[in-house]
Amino acid sequence: MVLRLLHRAGARSDHLHLASLGAIGLCLTLWVRAKTIDQEQRGNAERRALFVGLWPPMLWLIGEALREQK
Repeated sequence: MVLRLLHRAGARSDHLHLASLGAIGLCLTLWVRAKTIDQEQRGNAERRALFVGLWPPMLWLIGEALREQK
């Protein structure tokens, strides 16, 4: 059902693969930025980077599922 909605909305597998690569870049950016933040906020910033780091596999697999649906 979700795949059909994404397909109807115009999302293609390439879009999700690019979003996956973008999420990797965002994760690395947040992680590097966390190293420059003071000690009080560092834990929260690192957790944010780890949370974003969970997105790439999910986005990639949704992209693969859209590719197979064609």
